[in-house]
Amino acid sequence: MTIVETVLVFALIPLAIYGVITLLTLRPKATRIVRYRPGQEWGYAPVWWSANPGGLTADHHHTEISAASGPTARGGARGNW
Repeated sequence: MTIVETVLVFALIPLAIYGVITLLTLRPKATRIVRYRPGQEWGYAPVWWSANPGGLTADHHHTEISAASGPTARGGARGNW
């Protein structure tokens, strides 16, 4: 393998790959997208996400656990279950 072939394989090919990636990320279409900036008016309805949509109903009640009722589980670092 000559020095020219070595330079082509280990320098120019990786540089060409980086150049293609750079051109794809800096293309004009990506720069024309309107972006939200802090302080601008937000023109969209609020969306709340919940991992449990069934828990968002109005009849959902919270239960309080009293400490006076005693421990409800056993175990701990000792591994006594």
